[in-house]
Amino acid sequence: MNRFVRRALVVPALCLAACTGSLFRSHATPPTAYMLSAEPASHGEPAPAAGKPASGEIPVDLAVLKAKARAGLESDRIAVLYPDRRLDYFADARWSGPLGDVLQELTVQEFHLHAGLRTVSGDASVFASAYWLEIEITDFQAEYTSAAAVPTVRVSLRARLGSSGDRRLLAQFAATALKAAAENRLSSIVDAFASAADASLTEIATQAGEKLAAVSEAR
Repeated sequence: MNRFVRRALVVPALCLAACTGSLFRSHATPPTAYMLSAEPASHGEPAPAAGKPASGEIPVDLAVLKAKARAGLESDRIAVLYPDRRLDYFADARWSGPLGDVLQELTVQEFHLHAGLRTVSGDASVFASAYWLEIEITDFQAEYTSAAAVPTVRVSLRARLGSSGDRRLLAQFAATALKAAAENRLSSIVDAFASAADASLTEIATQAGEKLAAVSEAR
């Protein structure tokens, strides 16, 4: 019995030795990483915020906190939702970082373009900024329906604007954008993501800029 056991154990050992040469060499194509960047308005100028002072700048410093993503969206994978409500991810494709980090950076860019504030930065300087903004990502996926040959991207965001000094909540905003992909190709789907994210964040940045302008005027 013992002799049989010892002989049987030789087989996987030999297989492992034979396969070792290929186990640690991968010929798979690395996933493509996609970046999202804010696009300036078509006329080349940022959209002004209501109540913007004559100097052209709202004297407010804002810190954008890292965005919070709902379950299933918190990684760097690009999400896709199928008609049976099955959440999956596109193969061989990634965002340039975890979605919360990507949206934080994109939000800073959008606020620079559309809110008209003195400074906008990431949360590393939250204690030096009088106000903060936090975004919750509730939808950020491409959605296929049984009747559609191409997906529609849905981006839904909720934002909270507050004061750093007294931690008071000043306002809450919500924005949703739907953008159909031009083709059922990953590059076109990513373009739709960029367009939907831009539309949602532009709406939030404009509303937040208006609120901060009013708060600044009231001080």
